[in-house]
Amino acid sequence: MKKLVNLMKRKSIIFVALMVLLPFSVFAEPQGKLIIFHAGSLTVPFAKIEKDFEAKYPKVDVLREGGGSTKMARMISELHKPADIIASADFNVIDKTLIPEYAVWNIRFATNQLVLCYTDKSRFANQITANNWYEILGRKGVIWGHSDPNLDPCGYRSLMVLQLAEKYYKLSGLYDRLISNRPEKNVRPKSVELVSLLKTGNMDYAWEYLSVAVQQGLKYITLPDEINLGNYNNDEFYQQATVKVTGKKPGTWMTRTGKSCTYGITILKNVQNPEAAEAFLEYLVDPNGGLKTLKNMGQPPFIPCRVPTEKMKSHLPLSLLKWIEVKN
Repeated sequence: MKKLVNLMKRKSIIFVALMVLLPFSVFAEPQGKLIIFHAGSLTVPFAKIEKDFEAKYPKVDVLREGGGSTKMARMISELHKPADIIASADFNVIDKTLIPEYAVWNIRFATNQLVLCYTDKSRFANQITANNWYEILGRKGVIWGHSDPNLDPCGYRSLMVLQLAEKYYKLSGLYDRLISNRPEKNVRPKSVELVSLLKTGNMDYAWEYLSVAVQQGLKYITLPDEINLGNYNNDEFYQQATVKVTGKKPGTWMTRTGKSCTYGITILKNVQNPEAAEAFLEYLVDPNGGLKTLKNMGQPPFIPCRVPTEKMKSHLPLSLLKWIEVKN
């Protein structure tokens, strides 16, 4: 009889434990809609990452919107559009536009560099090289462009590349000469719009990220590290380039200073689906997950990803900590 009582007690304890744990196990799997705003240059890799993530978490429906990173951030800060996650081509956009009011932390997860893209249809395609590209862009009749620096980091970075080229090649007035050969109509809202213009022959050359060039199968000219904004060891040289862009409020301005291309991502304070958002970030920063996809698509990731301070790291979800280091 005593054994029977003890057995029943043990079963009762197990039953209670299961009842306590059951809600957590039932709701542990993320589900529902997950809204992600991201840089246009992340469109192709994030499409693949979305597919893989949804295969892992079939109850989640990822809804992505891509565009110029500055524009995406302003949709949150000015228009108050609902979003769970934002990934920017320039981590500074998150730092300056969204922290601390709309976000607390910012993970730096990938790099890139600028290249000059073209196709076989481009004027002087058979002549352009890494040594004469600036001379080609200055020729009459050559149509080249870049994205809007007020909306897209690739836009102000394109202008920085031209400023740095003037200093690197010691060609006084180069920047002004090239800009004078680029009408305003060749400045487009986001860099990925330029791809279709290149492919249809309506534009000869356009500044893009290396990852976009690789993903879109474009021809491209690579530039020295001192110019391409792709090597953080040259940040001191990059700082010589500055571009004035519109500020947070209408009629205000801010100055962007040259720095290596570093992408940032965060979960927003008003996140509607925190479980799915955290699961997505955990998958993205996994070297065998999203970072592997980025690497395979021509965009070098940081492994491990990084945040600049221990204080910021302390605010991260616990599930992300194993993939994040503190490094400025």
